[in-house]
Amino acid sequence: MAVSFTDYLVIGISSRALFDLEEANEIYEKDGLDAYRKYQIEHEDEILKPGTGFNLVKNLLNINKKLDNKQVEVIVMSRNSAETSLRIMNSLDYYGLEIGRMVMSGGESISKYLKVFDVDLFLSCNEQDVSDAINAGFPAGIIYNSTKDYVNNEQIRIAFDADAVLFSAESEKIYQKDGLEAFVENEVLNQDVALKKGPLTKFLFGLSRLQKLSMDQPLIRTAIVTARDRNAGKRIIKTLFKWNVFVDEVFFLQGAKKQEILAAFGANIFFDDQDVHARPASEVVPSARVPYREGDDIQ
Repeated sequence: MAVSFTDYLVIGISSRALFDLEEANEIYEKDGLDAYRKYQIEHEDEILKPGTGFNLVKNLLNINKKLDNKQVEVIVMSRNSAETSLRIMNSLDYYGLEIGRMVMSGGESISKYLKVFDVDLFLSCNEQDVSDAINAGFPAGIIYNSTKDYVNNEQIRIAFDADAVLFSAESEKIYQKDGLEAFVENEVLNQDVALKKGPLTKFLFGLSRLQKLSMDQPLIRTAIVTARDRNAGKRIIKTLFKWNVFVDEVFFLQGAKKQEILAAFGANIFFDDQDVHARPASEVVPSARVPYREGDDIQ
């Protein structure tokens, strides 16, 4: 019987986002593909250290055990070729990650395979792959590589920026073009008009479905951490009502820094559209930047 991936929350993650492959990647960038291939084959039995996305994946897979029912599918989606992927496979076995499906594209773009698996979130360190995914309509983020020993909560805690992440960039464009006052005025005037869906809306819906399935177990906690103030924030709350989506915590920071809130929340990952917010956040929690869609014309 064929598997329907619509039945699961499907996470696609690159090998470099899952494991620490920075040393091998440096060899590739400095000496080319042949040197990279030789290095990976020679180090085939050397177990890779966890990467930035490792704990998130591990915790998501644990949902299947806690519910005693498969609800999460994780697929390693790598530009590696078959022979350079053996080290990745051995590392998956070592850590006991129940990941059976892999895409090894041999250097080709990953984005064209996302539809095949109906991916709800794609995480990668490759900006082009993530941008291609976003432009194809799939939730995706460029994860910031880090060797930091982040605090890992077994309860999955995921934090999102609002505009151009969970919601469209339409309101952000007003801010960029006409300034803060015009932005707030627009949001107050249109507070009863639902915001359009953004790049990561599908992923939020998938998390919400899992939360409803596990109401007797607090497996997932979500948060919105936005620079909007309280007045501009009303539209967000009313939009979530109309979407029938519940978000556990919402922070309207009125331009204040996000790092301390994210650290206190204990995010397993934070998504933001701007490097000026996402990169500092990566100092305290795993973080990913959501690139703009083609045609959004945002600086």
